[in-house]
Order: sequence, then C-alpha cells, then structure tokens
Amino acid sequence: MTPVSSKLYADDVSLLMVLIDTNPFFWNSVQSTLPFSKFLTHVLAFLNSILLLNQLNQVVVIATGHNSCSYIFDSSDSQSQNQRAEHLLHKLEEFVDNDQELCSEESVDGPGFSLLSGSLSMALCYIQRVFRSGPLHPHPRILCLHGSPDGPGQYVAIMNSIFSAQRSQVPIDSCVIGAQHSAFLQQASYITGGVYLKPQMLDGLFQYLSTVFATDLHSRCFLQLPKPAGVDFRASCFCHKNTIDMGYICSVCLSIFCKHQKKCSTCGSVFGQAQTQDSSTPDRKRKTPVDG
Repeated sequence: MTPVSSKLYADDVSLLMVLIDTNPFFWNSVQSTLPFSKFLTHVLAFLNSILLLNQLNQVVVIATGHNSCSYIFDSSDSQSQNQRAEHLLHKLEEFVDNDQELCSEESVDGPGFSLLSGSLSMALCYIQRVFRSGPLHPHPRILCLHGSPDGPGQYVAIMNSIFSAQRSQVPIDSCVIGAQHSAFLQQASYITGGVYLKPQMLDGLFQYLSTVFATDLHSRCFLQLPKPAGVDFRASCFCHKNTIDMGYICSVCLSIFCKHQKKCSTCGSVFGQAQTQDSSTPDRKRKTPVDG
C-alpha cells in the first residue's frame, strides 16, 4: 500500500479509527467483571471528548465481531450531537444481533476469536480513501479496543495490515481489556510507533482512554506515555496455526512451519533434507602432489 503525498491540517487535528471488539463469546466470559453496556458508556464518553477537543477531529468506529466486521459510525456524516450516540448504539445493536446469528450455528469453547484482521484492513482502506479525497486531511491513527485472544489463523493477514500501516505512517494504538496480553497488538503498536496499554482497573477505563489515547500525535512528543515492558515477537506456523518459539522458514516466501516439510504449502518450493556430518565429508580424498 503506497502512501499518498498530501497536505495535513494543523498538528492537533486527528482522524481516529476506533476498532471495538464485539465478540459475544468474549463479553459473555467477562460479564461479571465489565458488562458490555458499561464498556460502551466509557467508549461513548471518550469519543465525545475526542470530538470536543477540536471541531475538525473525525471519529470512525468499526465493530469487530466473531464472524464479521462493519462500519457503524462516522462523525463526518451530517448528524446532530444528540443523534450521534443514538445512531451509533442502533447500528451497533444491529451488528451484534447479526453477528450472534452467524455464531449460533457454531460451538466455540472459551471466548473465541474476533476478526481483527478484517477490521484493521477496513480501517486502512478508509484512511487511504481519505488520503485521496482532497488536498487536506487530518493525522490518521487507529485505536484497537480489544479483549478476545489472538487468532493464530489470522497471523499473516494481521502482519500484512501492520506493515501497511507502518508504510503509510499510521500508528496503531492498542487498549487490551482481556485477561491476557495480545502478542499481535504488541507487535502492531511496536512496529507502527503506537501505544500499547493493558488497564489494570477496568472501572476507570475512561480515565485510561482520555489520558493516554486522547492525545494527538503532535502532543505525544511532549508526553511520557506508557511503554510495554516487553513485546512478544513469536510467530504462528502456517501448517497448524500455532504460536511457536522455533521453526522452519521457507527461503523463498518466508513461510513458517513448526515441523520439517518436504514441500512448501505456500509457494510449492521443494525442501532438501538436512545433511549429516558424515554425508558432508567428500568421498574422494584430495590428491597430494608427487615430488619429481
């Protein structure tokens, strides 16, 4: 995805793409800790604060479900302030109902995975469309409000989105509200220069959002934002979609496998067998020169 040369508004004007995790399996597992309705209360207050910081700020919300993802809110649409919240909640309710219907036929153990790769791709497509819409555009950034565990099967698609965001100079901020850290979002924030945060107290989620993620890119140069203690750079194998520490890499297409394969399932390259120490020794002895 090639970045488009275009001009920016003032330094404090932002285009914030918010990716909300609506995975029903995840929210059912944390219903006692943080109900989805209370989570939306924090998010709506945060979105209103972003729009109040600058009248040129723009907010776009993308819902990330278990089987689908969709645009549910765009502040650039002509709507009054009172209708914005109603419109967002109505579209979000429709999306959640449709996503639950798709999940009704599946039997999922645990919280399941959400379609993070699809929502990241949709956010980047929207940003590229803004780049090409006119001579001026705000500073784009992506905020992932995520709670579901990482889906190893989405590793390639998510990494492609991360590198596309890096090339387009779009930071990916991550706010993880689940029980475990997200290795995918840790890598996304680290590679793109965003902020990764896992709040310790979910009751004060709005305080975390307003103090860390409400700051524009220009103001971040003057602030000491939280930094992750470490980043999990482990990859997922292409054969079984499992997270591995060590594996085999195809030298042609860089596909990763947890076990030795005879043939690359991605590009079709044939792998050779590992040579032993005995087979590496030449059969013929070197001839010594004969003195005349």
